[in-house]
Amino acid sequence: MSTAGNPRILMCPPDHFGIEYEINPWMSIQQGSDPERAAGQWRALERTLEDLGVAIDLMTPEKGLPDLVFTANAGLVYRDTFIASRFRFGVRQGETPHFEAWGRARGFEVLTPPEGMNFEGAGDALFCGETLFAGYRFRSDVRSHHWVGERLGVEVLPMELVDPRYYHLDTCFCPLEAGVAVYYPGAFDDYGRAVIRGRIPTLIEVRAEEAQSFSCNAVVVGRTVVLNQGAPALAADLQRLGYATRTLELSEFIKSGGSAKCLTLRVDGEEAAAWKAAGSAASP
Repeated sequence: MSTAGNPRILMCPPDHFGIEYEINPWMSIQQGSDPERAAGQWRALERTLEDLGVAIDLMTPEKGLPDLVFTANAGLVYRDTFIASRFRFGVRQGETPHFEAWGRARGFEVLTPPEGMNFEGAGDALFCGETLFAGYRFRSDVRSHHWVGERLGVEVLPMELVDPRYYHLDTCFCPLEAGVAVYYPGAFDDYGRAVIRGRIPTLIEVRAEEAQSFSCNAVVVGRTVVLNQGAPALAADLQRLGYATRTLELSEFIKSGGSAKCLTLRVDGEEAAAWKAAGSAASP
């Protein structure tokens, strides 16, 4: 269901967002989050994307599902197919029926991985060109990635994540266009680093201190990259390659282990990434 014209992104307002459990090293119930500040940061991201020409679809927030706001984990969109996530942790499994219903309402063919497989959508599966790069270990598993590749008829390259702070692929890897990507080498094992270096000609390596600010968890709209503040070296590297940057404060969501990319899902398909979307280029 690729759409013509501007990119389309799914977001979910943070009406019920909060840290109600701990399923990654960033989450602390004791620390919690500030609801008013989170709402302001989410609205700033929404306004920034709209200013860049993105059409926003909205999910309805649901009480008791605080992480529904992280729509990147809804599943993976590919052409007319939506593969819904099958979450590893029980506290998030209640999100899947809502995402499946959204996909059906949008007219997608909705598929869900079989029981016994874990797959957390665009959090762990990102296209760079025609190849699907897939992270596994902490949330998704290798079998689910192979299943997705077979259903979609695409090449899948599974890579093991080794640092629990970077539990999803989108926390440490960000495709910019075919053959170009940002990544944090320390999140991958030797094989994963070799796969990325061997298959993607132009790479920006993120420094460890900037990776911790979730700088890889960015949204690409044409030649503009929207990312959390606190990564001046990455911003400079992007600008040297001809990309504009928009930096935002997303601290309340980082407390839960997510940033700009986690808060978004490409409705027009992850494979129709920004470099393929007509009219999506924008200047700062």
